[in-house]
Amino acid sequence: MPDPAVPPTPPVPLDALLAREDLGLRRIAGPDDPGIAVHGAHTSEMADPYPYLLGGELLLSAGVHIPQGAGAGYFDAYVSRIVAAGGAALGFGLAPVHDTVPAALVEACGTHGLPLLEVPPRTTFSGVARAVWQLMARARLAELRRVTEAQRSLATAAARPDPVPSVLHQLARRLGGRAVLYGPEGAELAAAGRDQGEEVRAALAELAGVVRPAAGAGGRGGAPAARRPDAPGRPLPDRPDVPVDEAAAGRPASATDTVAGVRLAAYALGAGRDFVLGVAAPQRDPGDHTIASVAAVLLSLLTGEHRSGTGAARSSALVRLLLGGTPEAVAPLLGGDRWQVVHARPNARAPDSLAASALGAALGSALVDPCGEVVRVLVPAERSVQALPGWTLGVSAAVAPHDWPAADTQAARALARARATRAPLVRHGSRAAALTDLVAPHDADAHARALLAPLGAAPALTDTLRTWLSLHGSWDRTAVALSVHRNTVRQRIARCAALLEADLDDPDVRMELWFALRRT
Repeated sequence: MPDPAVPPTPPVPLDALLAREDLGLRRIAGPDDPGIAVHGAHTSEMADPYPYLLGGELLLSAGVHIPQGAGAGYFDAYVSRIVAAGGAALGFGLAPVHDTVPAALVEACGTHGLPLLEVPPRTTFSGVARAVWQLMARARLAELRRVTEAQRSLATAAARPDPVPSVLHQLARRLGGRAVLYGPEGAELAAAGRDQGEEVRAALAELAGVVRPAAGAGGRGGAPAARRPDAPGRPLPDRPDVPVDEAAAGRPASATDTVAGVRLAAYALGAGRDFVLGVAAPQRDPGDHTIASVAAVLLSLLTGEHRSGTGAARSSALVRLLLGGTPEAVAPLLGGDRWQVVHARPNARAPDSLAASALGAALGSALVDPCGEVVRVLVPAERSVQALPGWTLGVSAAVAPHDWPAADTQAARALARARATRAPLVRHGSRAAALTDLVAPHDADAHARALLAPLGAAPALTDTLRTWLSLHGSWDRTAVALSVHRNTVRQRIARCAALLEADLDDPDVRMELWFALRRT
């Protein structure tokens, strides 16, 4: 079996052979179509070359097989057999048998639409075959370079903050068409590239149903039959051609079709998942399948569930929580005893479910909660959380499950500080011993409640005061952290000072308030 990662050798345009001055080939009959391609060169002096042709060859003959006195009927039968075998063109060599190309052969090629080339005496058939292979080698090298560049650009796109749209954009640009990501219900989640029209759009969505698990095998339920890669447009009678990487019995991993002259392809993303990649391109070059397959693998990783434990274990943990279980009881099912909470906010647009899934994969956890403009991720403590391009992160201390709510608050405050200081990542700080440890927790909590009681009815004032103190009284940074105007910050701090009857410029007052705020 050929290596699926290497594109097949591309064919050679017949015009490229005719352009070779060293060969001196001349077209004397047949269509002048720039789209005619040659897949190889074959020499035969058989009167019926049909059994020896695979299709797409430039057949070379010196006319040795032509009987003396052959008429139009002989040449018509000879050319018709070449056309029936799928021959791309016929090259007729002058000398030593014939000084000119028989007129009846020229007429037969014109009638059957087979390009007829005159090969001059100075050009050997082996020279023509060598030229074909040279042109094929150059085309193959160019195609390999194209595939390599596409793979590199797709990998780079997958590392961007918005990986799924970036991969689709690169795929559409490399194939010169449109790339679409379909969700489990068949909805179009993301797309890139020029829209090919309603007919193509509907056909591509229908083709995606062939490879989606819910669609079943064989394109049943109204979906089009998948096509064999070696016979486009020829559907199988009962079921699609099933590749070796089939994700489920009876369901193909990919399917192709052609609608309105546009080549369509659909790829199932990962085993057991329902996302599908659809591609529509006006033409299909030999390396396009390889490029699309690379994109499918990347999208499988980006849309798939990154498993920090088995899916069954997470499902069991969720059920136990819903039925009244405690976090401490379900934590072992999730794969760890101590956890960090990460709050992440993208630097550009608001995160969607795909961006959140990609973030979870990057952090090594499938426990992801997209919540408005912030994504919350529960990460095992043994995993090191590092800064990610395009994201601002706030990370809590590693805590036991019963302290998850407190860790969530820590991560939120760390994220606010990171945004205010324009840092890519801020971790919640913790020290082994501090002045607060010298006061009994019960007494410290009672003192904090009494000191902050005047602000109890206005949570916004408490949050503003906490953020303002944490940022050393910076109006601008506090405004950024809270997403409010700096004048709003000034008004709230002035209101806090009035309610607390305290001078907030006094460092002792600030220290005491910070002590109290840390207890709430």
